[in-house]
Amino acid sequence: MKLRAALVTGVALVLSLGTATAAVADPEPLSADAQILATNFQMPFPCGQSWTGNSSGSSAHQSWEIDWNRGSTPDADLGDPVVAAAAGTVVISAHQGSTNGYGNLVKIDHGGGWSTYYAHLNVRSVSAGQAVSQGQRIGTVGNTSKPGNNISPHLHYEVRLGTSYPSNIQKAVFNGVTFGYPIQTLTSKNCGGSSNPYTPQQACGAGYDVIDSAGLGSSGSVYLLYNNGNGNNCVVTMKASSLGTPTATTAYLEVQGSNRQTDSGNYGYYAGPVYANAPGKCVKWGGKAGSSVYDSPFEHCGS
Repeated sequence: MKLRAALVTGVALVLSLGTATAAVADPEPLSADAQILATNFQMPFPCGQSWTGNSSGSSAHQSWEIDWNRGSTPDADLGDPVVAAAAGTVVISAHQGSTNGYGNLVKIDHGGGWSTYYAHLNVRSVSAGQAVSQGQRIGTVGNTSKPGNNISPHLHYEVRLGTSYPSNIQKAVFNGVTFGYPIQTLTSKNCGGSSNPYTPQQACGAGYDVIDSAGLGSSGSVYLLYNNGNGNNCVVTMKASSLGTPTATTAYLEVQGSNRQTDSGNYGYYAGPVYANAPGKCVKWGGKAGSSVYDSPFEHCGS
């Protein structure tokens, strides 16, 4: 049974000053603050994941660059998905070789002089010239760099405005709030760049965390979640267009050696949840929204 909720609009923010109140001022329309809010950058990780960013942990850092990690061991996030912080066009997808310490680098142009950099990737999933949507998978966390530079896996992330390096590096803003430099742990709200009122966690239920995701163009994203408490996997496809209007949407989960479980129908917000327990086995997962389809290989094999 799908949940339904009323959307709240017209929320006004006020500051209380003693007995008086004053509206919070909007940024100047042409200011950098206004531009970055309009771009609506989100964290470069799937919706619902929590990561710790650190801008002071590397001597190679310039101003507002951020290194991201999660987990308790150096390799805990190796291979975790990295997604686009905002929609745009890929202008660099290459290994930088001996040029610098970026290793596998993806750079996305968001228009208006804004760009984002995703460095040290283990795998690059996009090509130069490709249009990407917000929340679309662009690679995985890695530790690639220049020869002889041995680093632990992490995502190096930058936001730039203009071309005068390094003064063009800007403070990162996620979901309209400036990152809490130098160190802050945040939960991603990069849910496909849509105004879908539901999250993958709400669809799957309490105790589920996102462990992987894949973009479905501008139509939405499909998510794989896991519950440490009961050992169940969950797949849900979240729509990002035609919200509230029933359209064909599908989510599926297949445990290796077992029949595929599928939820397919005309839904307003999401397909699923589809659950399966897969102790010691690999799973294949995917979904469809609009004309876009994602089918994973058998992966995320249990121990």
